[in-house]
Amino acid sequence: MAAFAANSLLCRLALRGAHADPAAFTLIRLASGAAVLWFVLRVRRVGRVRGDWPSALALFVYAIAFSFAYVSLNAGTGALLLFGAVQASMLVAGFMAGERLGAAQGLGLALAIGGLVYLVLPGLEAPAPLGATLMVAAGVAWGVYSLRGRRAGEPTSATAGNFLRATPLAVLATLFSVSRLEVDASGWALALASGVFTSGLGYVIWYAALKGLSATRAAVVQLSVPVLAAAGGILLLGEPLTPRLVIASCVILGGVALAILGRQPATRTA
Repeated sequence: MAAFAANSLLCRLALRGAHADPAAFTLIRLASGAAVLWFVLRVRRVGRVRGDWPSALALFVYAIAFSFAYVSLNAGTGALLLFGAVQASMLVAGFMAGERLGAAQGLGLALAIGGLVYLVLPGLEAPAPLGATLMVAAGVAWGVYSLRGRRAGEPTSATAGNFLRATPLAVLATLFSVSRLEVDASGWALALASGVFTSGLGYVIWYAALKGLSATRAAVVQLSVPVLAAAGGILLLGEPLTPRLVIASCVILGGVALAILGRQPATRTA
């Protein structure tokens, strides 16, 4: 989750400072992630790169929509739209697969969502329609990618394959916006950090963790990301530490812990 939060901070820094345009940031992020994962596979002498085109497409849609959405959305609105869409898509998928919430999970989910809304709603403004649509699309795509990751096999090989397949899609996206391409040295550094560390290697860890999580629990855990991103904003962007942030962090992380550690697990219907 720390890697996901760092991705938001790196993207905000790059776009806010006009260090990179969304298409260039996405291409560098995906290409560098693919390169480092390919290198890891070679060092480990893993012969086959796995992954698949549906997962790669979901990864690309998430990455490109995420970058372009933050052009017109503020941080609070973007986080609410993104993670609301992620949770909704994963919980709907879990429900359709037969998962049911136990009492502890239901209470934990309610607390986590309530804390997230409490954190971002006071500064919420009406979002730009295009930006809101793009961020919802990014959230749904990430939900699909996460769910497919639970069946993806060896995580490093699967993630490498998905990044390799998503990179040419990002190249095509840059061709459509070539007249607006812009990236300076800081933009390269931010996009490379996002691609190598918080995306490529971070997603390997996430794919590995998904194998031990139900769709419901995977959805709830991700609600901690906006809190972590806000904490990073205090250190990197100079944002103030407010009582509201402290309260919301406690509620969200407490809800996540309750949903994961509750004694009554989710059950499945026949």
